[in-house]
Amino acid sequence: MPRLSAGDPAPDFTLPTADGGTVTLSDLRGSHVIVYFYPAAMTPGCTTQACDFRDSLGSLQSAGYRVVGVSPDTPERLAQFAEAEHLTYPLASDPQHQVLEAWGAWGEKTLYGKTVVGVIRSTVVVDPDGIVELAQYNVKATGHVAKLRRDLQLA
Repeated sequence: MPRLSAGDPAPDFTLPTADGGTVTLSDLRGSHVIVYFYPAAMTPGCTTQACDFRDSLGSLQSAGYRVVGVSPDTPERLAQFAEAEHLTYPLASDPQHQVLEAWGAWGEKTLYGKTVVGVIRSTVVVDPDGIVELAQYNVKATGHVAKLRRDLQLA
């Protein structure tokens, strides 16, 4: 799958969310949006990453950033995850991988020494006009939000 780069238009999407609603990227225009893609709710690495975003949400929002998490989990599973971890930003469900593929976050990766196809842990920052500002692929779950804050000069 092709990956997004700075300067690319961010592919629009509308996905169901954990709270029973939907999130549409174009509805968030006017704000910077951090879209992060993760493999599975309620797994150790994904929980670490989600909680890091949760713990940084106030400072990210005060700097003009919105956060959206996307995984192939069902909305019901995402609702359980959001409740268990007190996540207050949108968690979006992409079980058909259409958005994951369009954003370059689905494809071959190495897992425990084997090549598999699945979610590539990725983060894309979209500017207020819908243009990719920053795209990071194969990110680490632990410490990623702190690195992202440094990269965005928010640290």
